Amino acid sequence: MNEPYHEEVENFYTSDLKKPPVEKVNVWPCTGGSSSSSGVSFSCPHVFFCLSLLCQISNLLGHPQCLDYGPPFQPPFHLEFCTAYENFGCCDQERDNSIAAKYWEIMDYIDPQGHKLCGAYIKDILCQECSPYAAHLYDAENPQTPLRNLPGLCFDYCSEFHFNCHSAISLLTGDKHIQECCETNKTRFCNLLNLHDKDYCFPNVLKNTALNRNLGLVVEDRKGCLQLCLTEVANGLRNPVLMVHANDHTHRMFVGEQVGVIWVYLPDGSRLEEPFLDIKTIVLATPWIGDERGFLGMAFHPKYKYNGKFYIYYSYMDKKQVEKIRISELKVSASDVNKADPHSERNLLELEEPAANHNGGQILFGVDGYMYLFTGDGGKAGDPFGKFGNAQNKSTLLGKVLRIDVDGKSPDGKPYRIPPDNPFVSDPKACPEVYAYGVRNMWRCAVDRGDPVTRKGRGRLFCGDVGQNRFEEINIIVKGGNYGWRAKEGFECYDTKLCHNSSLDDVLPIFAYGRNVGKSVTGGYVYRGCESPNLNGLYIFGDFMNGRLMALQEDEKTNRWKKQDICIGNTKACAFPGMISSYSKFIISFAEDEAGELYFMSTSYPSAYAPHGSLYKFVDPARRAPPGKCKWKPVPVKTKSKRIPFAPRAKTILELLNEPSTTQPPERSSSPTGVTRTISSKKAKKTQPTKIKASAVKPASAGKKTQKIKAKAKRYKPKQKVKVTKVSKTTPVPSLTKKNSHLTRTKKLPQRKEQ
Repeated sequence: MNEPYHEEVENFYTSDLKKPPVEKVNVWPCTGGSSSSSGVSFSCPHVFFCLSLLCQISNLLGHPQCLDYGPPFQPPFHLEFCTAYENFGCCDQERDNSIAAKYWEIMDYIDPQGHKLCGAYIKDILCQECSPYAAHLYDAENPQTPLRNLPGLCFDYCSEFHFNCHSAISLLTGDKHIQECCETNKTRFCNLLNLHDKDYCFPNVLKNTALNRNLGLVVEDRKGCLQLCLTEVANGLRNPVLMVHANDHTHRMFVGEQVGVIWVYLPDGSRLEEPFLDIKTIVLATPWIGDERGFLGMAFHPKYKYNGKFYIYYSYMDKKQVEKIRISELKVSASDVNKADPHSERNLLELEEPAANHNGGQILFGVDGYMYLFTGDGGKAGDPFGKFGNAQNKSTLLGKVLRIDVDGKSPDGKPYRIPPDNPFVSDPKACPEVYAYGVRNMWRCAVDRGDPVTRKGRGRLFCGDVGQNRFEEINIIVKGGNYGWRAKEGFECYDTKLCHNSSLDDVLPIFAYGRNVGKSVTGGYVYRGCESPNLNGLYIFGDFMNGRLMALQEDEKTNRWKKQDICIGNTKACAFPGMISSYSKFIISFAEDEAGELYFMSTSYPSAYAPHGSLYKFVDPARRAPPGKCKWKPVPVKTKSKRIPFAPRAKTILELLNEPSTTQPPERSSSPTGVTRTISSKKAKKTQPTKIKASAVKPASAGKKTQKIKAKAKRYKPKQKVKVTKVSKTTPVPSLTKKNSHLTRTKKLPQRKEQ
C-alpha cells in the first residue's frame, strides 16, 4: 500500500476531531485498483471484508440524516446564511449563525478578487452541514467511524473549486497533509472528496429528483408501506398488557404485566427494583398460551397528582370458584410515591364471566372526566347468551362501553355515580351505566389528544374490536351507539335474522379487515406527540396474531380512513444509533407516554409467565422536530427502591452491520413488518448501547446578526491574505468578476448561479 496516500486518507478523516484514532478499514484505499491520474496504486489485505463493508455502507445510503445521527427537521426560524436549507435540513438558527461566523472569518483572509471568485464555493461547502443528507456527505452514517473534514463534492464541481480556489483549502481544513498534497494536485484532492455513491455528492444531491421528491415526508416503499423505525425501551416482561403515565409531570411510565405486577420506569430508562403494585396472588392468570384472563387494565385519576387515586381491571376467582372481573380503586402509598397501597383497594364493580375468554379489560378517562369501561360479551363463540346475545341486551353490562363517575355515589348505594347525560338513564330496560353497546371484545382503546395546534379530533374514543372468524374492526365510540355485534361482524352480517332487523341502526367501523390481513386486532393510538411531526393524525394499531403494524389516515374531505402498512427495520431507512431491525411477533398493546410519543408492547411467547415481552418506541426516520422543541423537564421523584439500568437485548441495525464475522448484510424478514417469527425461550445476548461521537464542527456561540458574528469569530488565523488563482475564460465559475478588480467586502452574502 502506498503509505503517503494512506496517511492522507487517515488524516482527512481524523483531523481536528480531538479524539483517539479509531481502528477501522480504510474505505478509500479499498475502493479501487489503481489510479493512473494520480499515480497511486493500492490494494486491500482483507478483500472480502472490505467488499462486505462497502456493500453495507451502500445499504445505509438512501435516507436523510444529520451529523448528529438524527433525521433532518424544519428550522423554526429563518436562516440568514444557509438559506437553501431553511425549509428542511439539519441547521437551526444557532448553527446557521456559527457557520456564517466561520465563513466571514475565512473571507477576512481572502483578497477582494477572491470574494467574487470563491465566496459562493466556500459558502456552499460550509453549508453542507445543513444539508438533509449531511451524514452521507460527511460519511457519518456509522458513528463508529470518524467524520470527514470536508463534505463529498462531485468531481466536476470539485475540479472547478480546486482550479479557481485551491489556495483556500488551507482555510477550510487545518490538516497539513491535505494542504501539502492537495493544494497543487487537483486529482488527488478530488479523489479524497469522492463519494462511493455519486447520487449524494454535492451538488448532484440537489438535482436528484428521486431523493428530493418526498423529502421530509414519511418514507414509503414501492408497495406504499410506511417506513418507521423502533428503539427498544424495555425487555424481560411477562406479557406486558399496558403502559400508562400518571399525567403528573414526572414522565414515569407504569408497565403492567398480565400476571398482576406493575413496574415503574423512570425517564432515564431505568426500572425500579420493587414494583408499584404486586397482586399476583389475587389475579387469575395461567401459563396457557393466549389465555385472556389476568391483569388487564389500569388508569390514573385525572387528578391523581392531588388525590393519588388510580384504577385497575383484572380477572379473579371468588370464594365460590366463580370467575369474575373486578374494577377497583386504589391509592398511592403515603410514604413512597413509587409504591401503591394494596390495602386501599375499594371495589367499584364486579361482573361474572360465563367463559374464560372475552374479558375486555380497557379502562380510561375521557376528556369529560368520566371513567369509560370496555367489557367483553361473555365469551364462547357467537355471543350465545339469550335471544339476542349479551352485546345487544342493554340490561346486562357485558359487551358494552360503560361510563361512570368515580367521584360520587349513587342513591342506590353503588360506589360510583351515573353521569346524568348517559344515553339510557331514562330507559327502564337498560342499565344506566351503558354508554354504547353491540361490542364483542374491544381490546385496547384510546382517547385522541387532538391536533397540537387546532385541537381537532380531541376527545375521540378509538377502539379495536376483535372479530369472530371473518373481520377485525376499528371503531370510534359515540354516545348511545350500537356497534352491531352479534348481528354484524365488520361491515357484513353475522347473524342473518338480527342483521335484517330494520331498527338495528348500528354504527359502522371506520375500518375493517379480513383474515387475509390479520386475525386479532390490537387497538392503538392517534399520534399526537412532538418528536415525529409527520405522524400527527395517524391512527397506528396492529394485529396480535401476525405482528402486522398498520396506520389509518383520515381524508378530511370524505371522512373516510385509508389504511397503510407500517414496515419496521429497513436497514436503508433506519441506520441510526439505537434503531433496531426487528421486534417480537405478538403485539399485545399500544401506549403513549406523557409527552405523547407512541409505543407498543409485544412478546415472542404469549404466555402470562414467560419473560419474553418488550416495549418499543416509534421513530420517524424522515423528519424530526427542531432541536429544543420537544425538551421537557420531568418533576423529580424520590426513589427508595434500587434503580435497575436498562440493558438492551435486541441488536441495533448498526451493530448488525458492523459485526466483523459477517460477510453479507443481515437478511431482512420476508414479512414487511420485520417481526421476529420464531418463538424461543432462549435469552438474547446483552449488548451495550452504541456510543455517539461528537459532530465534525462544534457549535459556536454567536449573535443573531452576521456582522456581530464576524467580529466574534476567532478560529482561523493565517498570517497573510490568500491570493486566489486566476480563472481561465473557458472555465465556468459562479460570480465571475474582472481581473484585478479591487472591491471592499460587503455584508451581502454571495449566491452561486446555476450554470
